Amino acid sequence: MIHDIEPRNYDNFFRPETPDAESFIIFAKDNAVLVKETEDGILFPRFSEIEPPSPDYTYLFAIDNMKFFLAAAAEPEGDFKYLERIEFRKKEPKHLSFAAAAACQLHNWYTVNRYCGGCGKETVRDKQERMLRCESCGNMIYPKISPAVIVGVTDGDRLLLTKYAGRRYRNYALIAGFSEIGETIEQTVSREVMEEAGVRVKNIRYYKSQPWPFSDSLLMGFFCDLDGSDKIVIDETELAEAEWIRREDIDVVADGISLTNEMIVHFKELK
Repeated sequence: MIHDIEPRNYDNFFRPETPDAESFIIFAKDNAVLVKETEDGILFPRFSEIEPPSPDYTYLFAIDNMKFFLAAAAEPEGDFKYLERIEFRKKEPKHLSFAAAAACQLHNWYTVNRYCGGCGKETVRDKQERMLRCESCGNMIYPKISPAVIVGVTDGDRLLLTKYAGRRYRNYALIAGFSEIGETIEQTVSREVMEEAGVRVKNIRYYKSQPWPFSDSLLMGFFCDLDGSDKIVIDETELAEAEWIRREDIDVVADGISLTNEMIVHFKELK
């Protein structure tokens, strides 16, 4: 999956680091990041290559010994251009693609929390941890991470596959949705399946999780079994299609990107 960048090590511990000449600077605007595309994949500018417009940059994270810093948008120079966050799903090398998506997620969080939601005063960036602080009322704001489920509903050798309504992504997917206040993740699984496909489930089993920077989410994957009628009644505001497909008829192949894809392929390859 996109975050699986081993043997490289992603270190997101926040430190009051200062950049050196070889540190990467990630210029972000709206939902895009400045990169150069080469035969070997994407590259970010280094501090030695592009002079930041001001010292207003923020330490993000490190991958191995490479440090990454965030800066406000700058005009592209040379072969650099802005790419939308969604495009980094399939760019190489994988560790820099993941860095771009994660940096964009943090940029958006900093941007929408520039002012305190409690008193309206401007927030400041904390020096000791990744947090925005209001010096007027003391409000502390941490990065937004929304828990969500990906659900593989099975009935023997059949898997419930769906296609989203009104989205750019047109491939097969699984039931998915965000957890609501006051419910367990397991309750989220049952509710989302009923709301989107109109069927009941049992034997809910945890599979794996994935940080998903494209929607500020932490995805949690589950498999579960059909409980009762297999009649599908879709929520047309969420889904364009939903159908039971037998294991041998699933034509999805591994893409190394998403938890959804991995779960579908996992079920397909079960003996």
